[in-house]
Amino acid sequence: MNTGTQPRSVPMENELKFYMVHTSLDVVDEKISAMGKALVDQRELYLGLLYPTEDYKVYGYMTKSKVKFAMVVDASNIALFDNEIRSMFQKLLVD
Repeated sequence: MNTGTQPRSVPMENELKFYMVHTSLDVVDEKISAMGKALVDQRELYLGLLYPTEDYKVYGYMTKSKVKFAMVVDASNIALFDNEIRSMFQKLLVD
């Protein structure tokens, strides 16, 4: 039975992820602007969920030196919680 949905090709899937990360950077800028001076006191900044879609979730993190990281996670992975995502970002920067 054909449901009318075609599986996405790998190049199309990669373009979608690139678009999501790019769009998430706008959300990062908005969150940082909203924090204002409180940002100066923090050693690191976990930005949380930036851009959820039906298939993926994008989380953000920024170091004190303003290096921005985005992590794209499969939305069907319900085993990952916010504190685990934060921990992954911290381990990435420490190791």
